[in-house]
Amino acid sequence: MNRSGGASIAEVPTRSVLVVLFDGVQPLDVAGPVDVFSTAAHYAGGPDAPPYVVRTASLGGAAVRSAGGLRLVPDLDLADAETPDVLLVPGGPGVEAATARLAAWLRDRAPGVERVVSVCTGAYLLAEAGLLDGRRATTHWGSCADLAVRYPRVAVDPSPIFVRDGPISTSAGVTAGVDLAIALVEEDHGRAVAHEIARLLVVFLRRPGNQAQVSAQLSAQVARSDPLRDVQYWAAANLTADLSVPALARRAGLSTRQFSRAFTEQVGVTPGRYVDLVRLEAARRMLTDTRDGVIGIAHRCGYGTAEAMRRAFLRDLDVSPTEYRRASTPPPTLTPAPR
Repeated sequence: MNRSGGASIAEVPTRSVLVVLFDGVQPLDVAGPVDVFSTAAHYAGGPDAPPYVVRTASLGGAAVRSAGGLRLVPDLDLADAETPDVLLVPGGPGVEAATARLAAWLRDRAPGVERVVSVCTGAYLLAEAGLLDGRRATTHWGSCADLAVRYPRVAVDPSPIFVRDGPISTSAGVTAGVDLAIALVEEDHGRAVAHEIARLLVVFLRRPGNQAQVSAQLSAQVARSDPLRDVQYWAAANLTADLSVPALARRAGLSTRQFSRAFTEQVGVTPGRYVDLVRLEAARRMLTDTRDGVIGIAHRCGYGTAEAMRRAFLRDLDVSPTEYRRASTPPPTLTPAPR
């Protein structure tokens, strides 16, 4: 125990974090992870030994104009930067223009870095530098298909909010960079510190990396026709009802064949897959937002049995419901480290 009565905090070395800046960078890709690393000082390390020291750098050390117009002044020139423990490469609309010069710098300097992290479309810079060749990676869901076409040696996974493959981590859009940064802090300082950072930054949930980038209702299209759209909303609100394809077809006033064809065309997934997704999403929400038992949640989400829900979680998330809940449950509260 520490002298404030909270859980003890192990001594750890200070890690250096270098954030790459360029014109057109997405400011939230920078500010989100930086806030996570700087906030860690409240719960780990000491007055003379912060857990992370964050510095920013650009080509030539010049100030940059971020997307949205904010002017960011870096700490130093990338050419003068020492090899950091963590190299963070944000994304933004300026990635395309910055690709050639930054990719050359990354190709030269990144191989000696312990952790290389990209946020959102920062993955393009890593891919151009060849750092993602033969690796699994992700980026913003809207850019995954393009990334896969432009860099066929990269195994692009459009589903998770972040992917960690060896020393390289890639994350999806803006807020996923916060999730990835919190995961890195958890690896360095434990779950208690990570959860306290999430609480202080008002992050609703410290999401595991394999959580989908978008919800079932967002990833599936909304049907154009009223009967099919009504079936979508009704199914999501009545998970314990008979949601078989024939039952849903009757509700839409169509034959089973007509319904299946029209639903798949308009929604982008089959009726059965849509039901799987909305049940899974509801179960995940109950596991993280309530203390209800797994058996009860399985019944309320229409799975019938806990085993059926477990199979669904393993198939789509590669974790069991119990493991999913454990990853999202806050540990005992820490007392902030003395400053």
